[in-house]
Amino acid sequence: MKIHYPNGKRYTPEKNVKTKPLKKVSYSNRGMTLEDDLNETNKYYLEFGKAVIHKKPTPVQIVQVDYPKRSAAVIKEAYFKQASTTDYNGVYKGKYIDFEAKETKHTTSFPLNNFHEHQIKHMRMVCEQQGICFVIISFSETNEIFYLDAEKLFMFWERMINGGRKSITKQELAINGHSINLGYHPRIDYIQVIDRIYKFN
Repeated sequence: MKIHYPNGKRYTPEKNVKTKPLKKVSYSNRGMTLEDDLNETNKYYLEFGKAVIHKKPTPVQIVQVDYPKRSAAVIKEAYFKQASTTDYNGVYKGKYIDFEAKETKHTTSFPLNNFHEHQIKHMRMVCEQQGICFVIISFSETNEIFYLDAEKLFMFWERMINGGRKSITKQELAINGHSINLGYHPRIDYIQVIDRIYKFN
């Protein structure tokens, strides 16, 4: 087959060109964020009747909108109506589920400044009402995911408030939490951890 450049000149491939061997690429989590993975997981739970858990919508007040076209609107200015609580909530086997999902590029520890005081307060109130409350922490650089019960998180939060370490080490997460392997269906099967902890099965 003859190939020509746009100027009409014929393309002639170079001979004896050395090529580098292709690197092995992992496609296990390509383009997926923690939120994407959890949304896929919750969709799987819903479709198979296992649990009803959704991402909470963020309440936003729109204050300025431009209409460059009659058929299109562009939001120019908006504000959060109130401080957010946690990312997800729902019900599983008659129990209220409430959890926050956090992702970090750190490889050895998780900074506690990823949480806000109002989120901790909300999680404490959920625990007081006997709800199942936890956080899912993802180390994006190493593809490691941990389930950490809210009561354990409070312990590390109090340590920080009292002048101690401002992060949770990965070793502490391994000891106090539960590792979750990234799967296919579901992506992040946190329900199996809930089953183990609360003896639902």
